Amino acid sequence: MALSADRNTAHKDGELLVLGMGAAQKVYAGSMVAKNAAGYIQPAADAANLVVMGMAEEQVDNAGANGALTVPIRRKKAFLMKNSSANAVTVAHIGGSVYIEDDETVASAGGTNSIVAGTCLGVESAGVWVEIG
Repeated sequence: MALSADRNTAHKDGELLVLGMGAAQKVYAGSMVAKNAAGYIQPAADAANLVVMGMAEEQVDNAGANGALTVPIRRKKAFLMKNSSANAVTVAHIGGSVYIEDDETVASAGGTNSIVAGTCLGVESAGVWVEIG
């Protein structure tokens, strides 16, 4: 039913999420992380059914079951990631999607699964600025 009066709606900024880690997964601080089909976090990769969520704020090694540990994930920012040597991102890609090559590298073209890392905001000798989230 639609509102007929004001509503005090809870909210949060969404820049820092804390999500459950996948079973037997390890992520490193500063790496891109993705949600798998079951909803748990693992290192970003060109693997089926992954959705990039952001950058891991700390290293977490979950030797246990799904959700046994959590990882803080930073998002809604631009992160400087490595540029692919095989499918390099260039200034022509600014404003467009870039794709996951691995948990620290982005490419101009999608791999087997074409997992989008985020939007290219800049390219420099140190890497590619990728807006995630």
